Amino acid sequence: MSAVIMDGKAFAERIKGEITNKVLKMDKKPALGTILVGSDPGSIAYVDGKHRDCAQVGIKSIKVNLPESATTAEVVKAVKELNQNPECTGFIVQLPLPKLVNTEEVLLAIDPNKDADGLNPINLGKFVLGKNTIIPCTPKAILALLTEYKVKLSGTKVLIVGRGTTVGRPLSILLSQKPNNATVTLAHSATSNLSELMKQADIVVAAIGSAHFIKPGMIKYGATVIDVGITRTDQGLVGDVDPAVAQSVSAFAPMPGGVGPMTRAMLLNNIIELAK
Repeated sequence: MSAVIMDGKAFAERIKGEITNKVLKMDKKPALGTILVGSDPGSIAYVDGKHRDCAQVGIKSIKVNLPESATTAEVVKAVKELNQNPECTGFIVQLPLPKLVNTEEVLLAIDPNKDADGLNPINLGKFVLGKNTIIPCTPKAILALLTEYKVKLSGTKVLIVGRGTTVGRPLSILLSQKPNNATVTLAHSATSNLSELMKQADIVVAAIGSAHFIKPGMIKYGATVIDVGITRTDQGLVGDVDPAVAQSVSAFAPMPGGVGPMTRAMLLNNIIELAK
């Protein structure tokens, strides 16, 4: 068996074409703001990519870059300035923040009506209750890929490896909600029977940031595999899943080219929703 490769890059380009048409019809052009703290190469590349996407679809860009030494108060001040900026439709704070910055305090300061990542506790609370307004970008991207490639969700066993607040936890909620109705298991570093769970799952989402952690033979034959993890190695950026897994599964979203481009497209989609 050779997997269908879930081409997030091509799908994202199609979505961006649709967004371009929407922006052209808007009286006031939306604007995406980003707050980047520090000089992490991965974060810089990711934020730059978001602004290139904005330029491609006609969304304005507002960049706020702070030094690695920025305090929690300084980051919160930048958040409040974007909250009050009438040009800014929505914005994101690039995570992870430096260790000395209180991430919870920063996310609490974001105006829920400008929260393009859906990570403010008010928006997360609505999300948990099923009152989905702004859905976190990566879970939204994964659902969009599964839907595009007609992967069955209702009643399906889904294993998510990784319980982070940006991917694992919100994705487990999203996939278990109606109308998706998947049966979701959220695994993590303390999960004792991980190998058994992977053999049982119809869909496996890897989001742990451990290079090629999942290898051929660990996944049920014919399953669907979504690789979300990113790890910097001597060979460059690699995902959580060994690409050789594609030889024994039915569908595979690789890293790069799978979830990443779709996450950026979903961010643009959220900006349009916030503008409305």
